[in-house]
Amino acid sequence: MSGDPEVAHTPEEETEEEEIKSLYKPPPEKTIEEILAADQEDESLRKYKETLLGQAQAGTIIVDANDPRKVIVKKLALCVTDRDDVELDLSGDLTNLKKQVFTIKEGVQYRIRIDFIVQREIVHGLKYVQKTYRLGVPVPVDKMTHMVGSYPPKTEIQSYTTPPEDAPAGIMARGAYTVNSLFTDDDKNIHLQWEWSFEIKKDWKD
Repeated sequence: MSGDPEVAHTPEEETEEEEIKSLYKPPPEKTIEEILAADQEDESLRKYKETLLGQAQAGTIIVDANDPRKVIVKKLALCVTDRDDVELDLSGDLTNLKKQVFTIKEGVQYRIRIDFIVQREIVHGLKYVQKTYRLGVPVPVDKMTHMVGSYPPKTEIQSYTTPPEDAPAGIMARGAYTVNSLFTDDDKNIHLQWEWSFEIKKDWKD
């Protein structure tokens, strides 16, 4: 949503982005046991892996035995300094999200926070991908991809917060937008895909 809301990526930029993706080959997925067993003779690496894996060294961590997923996305929050976070519950019926419309004051700086649980195995190269559409415009007016990182299983909720973004400003920027969000990883697993909406207004209470 940063910058001019009417500027989308050109076909050339999209092609270049896809070429970069096609050249990247993610490392083979390994279990926690395989990660711990490798390079045992390297003391510094062993300690680093123990710190990284934390609770997972003691055994398989399963937060919800009825959910086979490794990543359970719980919540999305819109974070603005000096204002309460506005949150979307992502653990229920995702079709209800369309009924909850965020209001964003034009020009304000904001961040997006995603709360999630990792269970069973470590996940590599988590990514948050977001495409924003203006009401009535068939192509995205903005697209962003954030590298979230690799995370071990934990019983606690883990979070990722995007770098600050500036909401578009001006009378042409005001209006309704729809966002397609995707939480994925290096292995192209789709952990969650959802749609939500917001409105850019002159002020919070407009």
